Amino acid sequence: MTKSIEVSGKTEEEAIESALAQLNLSRDDVSVEIVERAKSGFLGLKSSPAIVRVIYEEIEDSASKVESFLTGLIQRMGVDATMEIKESDASVEVILKADEPGALIGRRGETLDAIQHLANYALNRGGANRTRVSIDAENYRQRRNETLENLATRTAGRVMKYRRNMTLDPMNAYERHIIHSTLQSYENISTYSVGSEPNRRIVVAYSRNNDGAGRSEKPPQQKHREWS
Repeated sequence: MTKSIEVSGKTEEEAIESALAQLNLSRDDVSVEIVERAKSGFLGLKSSPAIVRVIYEEIEDSASKVESFLTGLIQRMGVDATMEIKESDASVEVILKADEPGALIGRRGETLDAIQHLANYALNRGGANRTRVSIDAENYRQRRNETLENLATRTAGRVMKYRRNMTLDPMNAYERHIIHSTLQSYENISTYSVGSEPNRRIVVAYSRNNDGAGRSEKPPQQKHREWS
């Protein structure tokens, strides 16, 4: 982002040095325009200082870019919200707070997922290094993760009890990842996905290993993990 400041001094050089000191930049980092040259009046009377415009490129960090983007997006949504942002080496975590968090979360987290997707795109487009942005509100994601883990465990129990495959409701890639991860170490249980987005579903399958009939069943994909 290009920015500029105007600074005055007794001479052009003094004004430039003052600007560089304020910006903590070197002469090679900026470009300079002379707005008004210094003028010395007769016997020092009616003299005027030099005024220069120093133009520089401000490099925003990832957290600042995400904050700027989300501020504009949330305003357009008409939601009064604040945010807490934490940045690490390759990720930015955002916690949104609002009097009506449901407007930010949406049905089954769909609005929150959309906000997160847009923030990731805005931050990473055109960049060589990818920084992951994760966004939460009212601790929704942790609560949702716990719900999915409980669902996976209950479903696996029923599959084992009745020895019948069970197909879950459609989920996004992140939610499917939670189910796969939860059940990946379960004996005689495998998981795989069927269908296409946005109606892609997980099948929790019973995999018999050398039962009395001496047969084994394998799902189309065993222990398949997904992530996006």
